[in-house]
Amino acid sequence: MRFIFFLSLPLYALDQWTKLMVLRSISPDEPRAVVPDFFNLVNVTNDGAAFGSFRGNNTFFIVISAIAFLVVLALLVRRRPPDVWRDASLALLLAGILGNLTDRLLYGHVIDFLLFDLHMPYAHPWPAFNVADSCISIAVVSFVLHSFWQGKRPAARPGKL
Repeated sequence: MRFIFFLSLPLYALDQWTKLMVLRSISPDEPRAVVPDFFNLVNVTNDGAAFGSFRGNNTFFIVISAIAFLVVLALLVRRRPPDVWRDASLALLLAGILGNLTDRLLYGHVIDFLLFDLHMPYAHPWPAFNVADSCISIAVVSFVLHSFWQGKRPAARPGKL
């Protein structure tokens, strides 16, 4: 439960605050170069999923996000042995889901504003994203790393009789 208060809620607040600042200061047709030819702040809307796929399905993504939010919240508050990796990953996932769900409910789309141009095939530029997307991505990577780490633990030996 402490992960919700110390990780999820501050990251959710950061996500919403940064999106509000973007809406107030960057118009959709005026990107702001932070590092020329590499990093821009933009004001892009996305009513689809990752990388703008499945556009025009906002209602579907609201339902899926609400279900995912409830499942992740239930997993976080459920009593079980503590596992910092698992709980931190779930808290990141919760923040990301809630951040993008809030956008979908308030605006009818997700607000993306971080745009990197990696000057590589398929990443020229990389699709715009936001703090919530970053939380979700880091959570997924953490889950994968955690599963590899868990898989390498020696199996518990039954006690001798």
